[in-house]
Amino acid sequence: MNIRDIVNRDNINLQNCESEPIHIPGCIQEHGFLLGVHSTALQITYCSANTERFTGHTPEAMLGKGFEEVFSSAAAAQLQAFVNNPRYDQSQPLVFTINHIQYNTQPHLSGDVIVLEFEPFPDGSLALPDLYRQTQKLVTYLQNAENLRQLSHSIAAETRTITGYDRVMIYRFDKDYNGEVFAESKRDDLLPLLGHNYPHTDIPAQARELYLKNMLRMIADVDYTPVPILTRATDATHASLDLSYSVLRSVSPIHIEYLKNMGVKATLTISLIQDGRLWGMIACHHYSPLNIPHFTRLSALLQGYFFTSQIKVRELADQYEQSKEINDCMQQLLEALSADENFILHQHHNPDLYTCINAGGIAIQHGNHLYTGGLVPDEAAIQQLATWLKIHAPQGRYSTDRLIEAYPAAQHLSHAAAGIIYHELSAQADSYVIWFRPEMVKAINWAGNPSKGIVMDSNGARLSPRKSFELWKEEVKNQSMEWTRPERDAAAQLAYNLQKQVYLLRIRQEEERYRRLTIQLQAANAELENFNWISAHDLKEPLRKIQVFASRTFYGETSLEVYKDSLLRIQNSAHRIQLLLDSMLSFADMRSSGEVRDTISVQQLLQQTIDKFTGQIAETNATIILPENLPALYVIPRQAEQLFTHLISNALKFRKPAVAPQLVIDYRQNPAPPHKANGSTALTYHTFSFADNGTGFDNRFTETIFRIFQILNRTQDYTNVGIGLAICKKIMDNHEGFITASSCEGEGSVFKVYFPA
Repeated sequence: MNIRDIVNRDNINLQNCESEPIHIPGCIQEHGFLLGVHSTALQITYCSANTERFTGHTPEAMLGKGFEEVFSSAAAAQLQAFVNNPRYDQSQPLVFTINHIQYNTQPHLSGDVIVLEFEPFPDGSLALPDLYRQTQKLVTYLQNAENLRQLSHSIAAETRTITGYDRVMIYRFDKDYNGEVFAESKRDDLLPLLGHNYPHTDIPAQARELYLKNMLRMIADVDYTPVPILTRATDATHASLDLSYSVLRSVSPIHIEYLKNMGVKATLTISLIQDGRLWGMIACHHYSPLNIPHFTRLSALLQGYFFTSQIKVRELADQYEQSKEINDCMQQLLEALSADENFILHQHHNPDLYTCINAGGIAIQHGNHLYTGGLVPDEAAIQQLATWLKIHAPQGRYSTDRLIEAYPAAQHLSHAAAGIIYHELSAQADSYVIWFRPEMVKAINWAGNPSKGIVMDSNGARLSPRKSFELWKEEVKNQSMEWTRPERDAAAQLAYNLQKQVYLLRIRQEEERYRRLTIQLQAANAELENFNWISAHDLKEPLRKIQVFASRTFYGETSLEVYKDSLLRIQNSAHRIQLLLDSMLSFADMRSSGEVRDTISVQQLLQQTIDKFTGQIAETNATIILPENLPALYVIPRQAEQLFTHLISNALKFRKPAVAPQLVIDYRQNPAPPHKANGSTALTYHTFSFADNGTGFDNRFTETIFRIFQILNRTQDYTNVGIGLAICKKIMDNHEGFITASSCEGEGSVFKVYFPA
């Protein structure tokens, strides 16, 4: 019979190292032998080349034969029982006796093949470990350990006691599968590796996959000679045999070279798995060959199971303590947020907004404003980052502790933004919140230079494990402290509450907008009514006069003096009609749209306005008192000048006979008065008062005088059409402020204008 081996001889080089097929090496370690038996016919289709050494049967004598032909009917019955119930119980392994030697046999299925691995019991004993004593110790460790690291050291020490290895390490992975020696128990003469780090390339992805499938892996002697697995050469379907669950599976040559470079002669590895992910390993090293019995391995595996059960409990306990601290801070923030309708405006500088999740700073974009607190990049950099996040965070959230890896522009932001948490508050309004963490420069203690070496051989360049494992320090930059689960959860909770307030503020703003539109509509209707009144009364009166005097002139017998008087009256009436029409157009055009606001000096503007009345002031011997150090205002300059002109003009016009006019202008910054007009939401106002000693008016008309064409003192002065104060009110409406009047007939008047501060 022609037989051949199934050894995988692919050269591992720079291109294919990460995809090395380590699950189908086609060979095994030499301290046991392997058979592959067809699961239905129980025919031997694979066997290792060393079967004669253990069984006395050559591969040629075994391949193609039925299992019962080579061994006994009792052995075949044992195997058939496994086929009928393939759930293998490690605590009760199949034990085959061959040539008076007992073999621990760990069967598993690989497709339609039963893989049987035979290992002689190294100590000749089948005794179970003292599980009671072991469990009692585990409970003691659990009670005494204050944290996960302390428990790790206890597990490492107990595993070393059970197995006899020279060094036992608890090895923990980070999110990128770089490893750290988290705990260690070792022989006294060995150099410590505690705290050393190993790059993720030391355990490539395909190796991690196997550690997830097979929790226990042992190499009895790194200097073993791989034993090839043989099969019949004529059977093309037997090109390879998946040994993912094998104990004897031969190891990658690169890994063997790696262990030799470390000076290690034997290893035992136990996987620590959390939530379907490799959390770490219990790594046992021995500096001479060591093959431990099956049940000793199970005792070590029990340590792994126990430790695995405690990882999440301990990590959750640590997270709980952190969450408790965060929640205490968050509770105060949420209470303040619910109590303040504009929390973002008033509390964005509150350091609790970022310190409660251990961030260095915060930025909140709301409306057209960017609010910041703590250590943050400049506004332009934040806006650029937000634009990038809007594209690269389609779910509206994003977090990283290495922003530079995804966003190269962050290279110059690491002092404030090496790590971020981002939450979108409103896509429509481009509102968001970003928490920033500064760079945390740290030194990592690598076990040797983490870069794989490259060696040249006859097959070209190939990867070679590190030769040296001496301490090699690397300084890591552009990276922040990693965000923990409680911190990310707290950020999400706070973002959710900020989002609710953004929506509520938007609703309130819409309500306010509709309220203002209603007020404006009411004002427009009132103006329309005034215009209707003008059409019905004010314009009709001069028109009627024109008709009367025109008729008297044309149809009556009048003297020249009466004729001249009638023409004069017609001229005055026409002039008044022109004034009324001009005033109506001026008032209708008095709006803020199309006019740009600017910051002006009120001191300078008032002085310029007073200077326009120099002649009238001299004629009436008037006095105007103007205070110093008046503020600057952000207003529509032309309208502000009109406002002050009308107020000063009224003070000079409506004076008492034989009394010199006096006008006192004063300024105060006052809180919002109890009756805020026009829906203004300002908290404080720039208040200017104009107090005169003129004729005054009945205080009942303090509202009436601001209506268009309302004249309290009708005289023969055709230039007074009652438009000035109506324009003043319109100007203050345009500035979201208001104007008030108070007076006593014969004792002067006080007009106050309120500009929002």
